[in-house]
Amino acid sequence: MTTVVAASPGRGGADSLLGTVAPPSGAATDVRWSRFLPATEAEGPGVRAAVWLQGCAVHCPECFNPQLWAPRGGIVTAVDGLAPAWVEQALAAGAEGVTLLGGEPFEQAWGAASLAQAFRAAGLGVMTFSGHPYALLQAWADGGRDDIAALLAATDLLCDGPYLRDLPDRARPWVGSRNQGIRALTERYASEVRAIESDGGADRIEVRIARDGTIAVNGWATDAALAALLDDLGVRADSPAQVAAADRERTRAEAVR
Repeated sequence: MTTVVAASPGRGGADSLLGTVAPPSGAATDVRWSRFLPATEAEGPGVRAAVWLQGCAVHCPECFNPQLWAPRGGIVTAVDGLAPAWVEQALAAGAEGVTLLGGEPFEQAWGAASLAQAFRAAGLGVMTFSGHPYALLQAWADGGRDDIAALLAATDLLCDGPYLRDLPDRARPWVGSRNQGIRALTERYASEVRAIESDGGADRIEVRIARDGTIAVNGWATDAALAALLDDLGVRADSPAQVAAADRERTRAEAVR
């Protein structure tokens, strides 16, 4: 059984059914992922790598990453080949740890646990997000879900519980609603969690603009705050309208030729 060393527990939302169905068991050797950053300061304590896993059946209304719900998207890669490269990039970028989010890491618990263990072996801390409440994750692990038990055992810091839009949390970092918990499962981040429970904390958001104009966002912000932040950056090059317009222009050019 996993021990909670320190916690900023969730408050409210006990009547929600989101995240109460046990996640499916994923592949033992592969992970389906969408994005990797070797260094970010918006996805947990300090500078850390971040891995967005693809696929989530929790489907919280107004989820920040609904594009990661689909279980057939992303890239499927063997952990044995992926983990060493990611660990090397994270260390080169000065990361202190890695954050697993998505998507739902516990739907790929075996693969996510293997990733987490590789980062742990390199001396890095592991933070994991889940839309499932901790009490249920622990109950499923104790009930024979060895994959869930493995990922919990490889996690130093857990943010758990579904996002509930009616319970917005403006007082703590990393989580979006008050029902969600922040739990140190080892001593590594226990002081940070105690400070959050005592004094709260601020969210961060990062915006990356590529040379082709594509905008990538990570971290947490309300829709209004995000809209204000992006207001003067112009139209996203990868927006559906822009892609469709470019396709129409190409079609016209081909017709002229």
